[in-house]
Amino acid sequence: MKYIPILLMILLSSCTDSNILPKPKAQLRLEYPQAQYTPVNFKYFGFDKSDQAEVEIINDQKINLVYPHMKAKIYLTYNNIDNNLPALLRDAEKFTYEHTVKADEIITRDFINDKDRVFATMNTVTGDAASQIQFHATDSIKHFLDGSLYFYAQPNYDSIMPAVKYIQYDINRLLESLKWH
Repeated sequence: MKYIPILLMILLSSCTDSNILPKPKAQLRLEYPQAQYTPVNFKYFGFDKSDQAEVEIINDQKINLVYPHMKAKIYLTYNNIDNNLPALLRDAEKFTYEHTVKADEIITRDFINDKDRVFATMNTVTGDAASQIQFHATDSIKHFLDGSLYFYAQPNYDSIMPAVKYIQYDINRLLESLKWH
């Protein structure tokens, strides 16, 4: 009986109006080294490549840029234009907009280099889509290059966003330095 007031006092003092929330899970801070760029040339085109990417040549028309430390790959596909430019552009845009199911937003940026006849579009997909960046470039006469970025991980945009931003800079450099052969 003499312990009841003590128990009652402990119970009442433990009930406060403060909201206790669990601590959020810590996120890994990813920092990548400053990239150095060197020109690379292939049969139909050339561009400045980051030293963080390794070239994987499939054939004359299919080349991959592999980022092993980020578990990412940029797939590049070259096509000759043979009265099929509208179809190539339609297919590239269709591929981008297939990601609208999982995308929060698709941001489009155009690149125009009249001097080297490079006209490009880069689409950045925010959200948990399978591919965060797709792009295509053409001279409107003979050359068409299509590219897309994939990560070898479940598409959790918040987790891969630092790597997406890093590689996006490399893709910008690729498009700005692209030259046709």
